[in-house]
Amino acid sequence: MTGYYDYVLGLIPLTLFGLTGGLVQTSLSLTQAVPIAAAVAAVIVGHALFVRAPVNATSTSEAVDTGSSITLQNAD
Repeated sequence: MTGYYDYVLGLIPLTLFGLTGGLVQTSLSLTQAVPIAAAVAAVIVGHALFVRAPVNATSTSEAVDTGSSITLQNAD
């Protein structure tokens, strides 16, 4: 079964090669098309990292220990 991150891993090279090729066909030079395609690929990676961040299945159902038992010492 393919998941979201499998699609992301497939979209990265597809974006880099496909969008670069498409932009070159629309009369952009290669030195202009590659950074544009790389920026789109970076947006896809950023979405996968920050918008739909990977989490463990156990971390969402368990309570998070905030460390309230730790006492801080004064700097004096």
